[in-house]
Amino acid sequence: MGPGRFWALQKSKKKKTKVLLTAMLPRQTRTMTMLRELALRNSSTNSIVGNQLKHRHGFHIIRQTCTEFPRKLKKTERKPWVTNINELKRIGRAERKERQIVRERILQPPQNGLLVKELIPVAHQVNADRIQLFTCVSKVAQSIAIYSCSVCGEVHIGHRPHKIRTCNVMGSAASKEHCWRRGAVEHVLPLVESFHLYDRLGRAVSHNERLQVDRIPAILELCVQAGIDLPEYPTRRRVFPAYSISGRVIDFEKRFPKEDAPGKDIYACGFWQKRNNISEDNKSADMQPCDLQGTAVRGMEAWERMRSGASRLMETYAVQTCGYCSELQVGPKGHRVRNCQAYKHQMRDGQHAWQEATIDDVVPPVYVWHVRDTQSEKPLVNGLKKYYGMLPAVVELFAQAGASVPNDYVVMMREDVAVPEWDEEKLVV
Repeated sequence: MGPGRFWALQKSKKKKTKVLLTAMLPRQTRTMTMLRELALRNSSTNSIVGNQLKHRHGFHIIRQTCTEFPRKLKKTERKPWVTNINELKRIGRAERKERQIVRERILQPPQNGLLVKELIPVAHQVNADRIQLFTCVSKVAQSIAIYSCSVCGEVHIGHRPHKIRTCNVMGSAASKEHCWRRGAVEHVLPLVESFHLYDRLGRAVSHNERLQVDRIPAILELCVQAGIDLPEYPTRRRVFPAYSISGRVIDFEKRFPKEDAPGKDIYACGFWQKRNNISEDNKSADMQPCDLQGTAVRGMEAWERMRSGASRLMETYAVQTCGYCSELQVGPKGHRVRNCQAYKHQMRDGQHAWQEATIDDVVPPVYVWHVRDTQSEKPLVNGLKKYYGMLPAVVELFAQAGASVPNDYVVMMREDVAVPEWDEEKLVV
């Protein structure tokens, strides 16, 4: 047998083995394998550029970007850890070993109760951006419709709410279609509250004190602890630093200095009375009429500055969140109020499972489906939802008003993916 005959037999054996293995695969897998080979074969002669659809052998080949939308956590899932759990265990062991040695340890701001002077202007800027953002959203919401599902709470921005069947909660219809109603600003900017601490180094709020301590927006409490002084929310400003001895914080200042007169600058009101200080502060911004696009541009800039500034503050000032619910506490430790009703709360006696918070916990972005053509009367349909993009509700609201979308959200819009028509959807690979 010659060498040519030998190699021909080897090639035929490999081909028979490949055909046999392919026949053993399920039908759907064989179909996907054939389509992949067809696409690779066609790619050598037909270039696929951007979002253009190439008709070849009756199929549409689309280049899709590998973009993963934020996944909704299940009720039994815990939020991802910001710091690795093994690193947290290592830090805990080191702190326990340090507490066994009786010696004084010098703390750095803000652990010693003093303010970080470099972050005081950042806190003022974040508070100003918060007020401006609320004002801009209120103005733009008068021209662009906001819808909210009365069952699951999903939000849609723009006229003609979508027909995507994602209402999958207890009490929803069998068809999983949403029950839309007109929404408001609180659906776009949800309010996340935190207990206001007079002394951030003091003891945590107990369960019996839950009705006696004020709750204010978490972003505002973060700014107050970082250096903003509000008369209605007094806080302790130390002059001398605190020290740590065997893990216990020792404070050499008087408990209540003379300049902190009791009852001074405190608005006396009960728990059941509603105070409108926050809303009046938001309305005190410039409310002069202006063009819609200019308002959207200013609002988009305020949104970016507020999130970046808050992230910078959270790198120094600790914020805690529950791993299973949306409860938040600004400060070095969480409170002890037993009001958690999330997964396995009975095993914790209602206590929260505290962990380090992220910027999305303090300023939660409500993700909505992105509407490309705001002039179209056709709503988004359920059959083509895999081609649609998503954006935070605030960004989508300002984008429909004429503001440019920041580069961080361009990939999530999926503008490079062509949305086929109904008769073309069956031919898409």
